[in-house]
Amino acid sequence: MKDFLDTSVLVAAFYVDHPSHQPSFDLFIRCNKIEACCAMHSLAEVYATLTGMPAPRRAGGDQALLFISNIRERLTLVALDEQEYSYALESSAAAGLHGGAIYDAVLGHCALKAGAETVYTWNTKDFLRLPQAIAARVKRPDAAA
Repeated sequence: MKDFLDTSVLVAAFYVDHPSHQPSFDLFIRCNKIEACCAMHSLAEVYATLTGMPAPRRAGGDQALLFISNIRERLTLVALDEQEYSYALESSAAAGLHGGAIYDAVLGHCALKAGAETVYTWNTKDFLRLPQAIAARVKRPDAAA
């Protein structure tokens, strides 16, 4: 697997008026299931973000599900099993991560499981604090070749 897309990239790809829309959309549209993936958990994050935005940017449930369907068609979905999830929690605790950083760590471990060479995110600061095996793969979509 070559590319892993973080939730921040997927949300930006959806909103045409998002400041990071164009590079996110360009990356997303180039993706296919053979070369690109995202975390299964990102589907819930995308849904929560799109349907939780203040009006008028709030997407309806059907609109959010349509975009999620596009994600499912274009990207391989990666989920951690019970042992992998426990390992992600344990290694995050050992690294001193706390609070919401655990969600980035779970996504990072999904990227490792998939063998992704690159983790695309707009939240580089958050992902760079993760273990080196993940942090070394982090790039912004505007750095995509």
